[in-house]
Amino acid sequence: MQKTLKSYFFWTHQRGSFHYDVMVTLILAFIFVTPHLWNYGDKPPANASFVNPIQVTGDGDHGIIVTVQYNDVHVDPSANYSTVSHALQRAIEPVTGDAVAIVRWETVWDSSGRPTVWKVWARR
Repeated sequence: MQKTLKSYFFWTHQRGSFHYDVMVTLILAFIFVTPHLWNYGDKPPANASFVNPIQVTGDGDHGIIVTVQYNDVHVDPSANYSTVSHALQRAIEPVTGDAVAIVRWETVWDSSGRPTVWKVWARR
């Protein structure tokens, strides 16, 4: 028995043999059965809001245009350039990473005069 367990641990059996098939079956059973038995904590948080995602499109000139919901950026649009740029950089960083430079931005307003989204032009 000890010799068999040792051979299972060191994976010494040939493909297609009975013991090889048993090892593969045990591994597959572990992969597919354990998520139902144990909570790995890999679910998104219950209060996560995915209603307003960040959208990224190419601008056709080796850059990107990132559309962020206005409420997701916590800054006054009339603040100075560096304050707004820093806030927008933090907002788009989860999608673009920190290796982008913001070129310009604009605030898009709806028909009633309320801001809806930030459009941010950036380059890598």
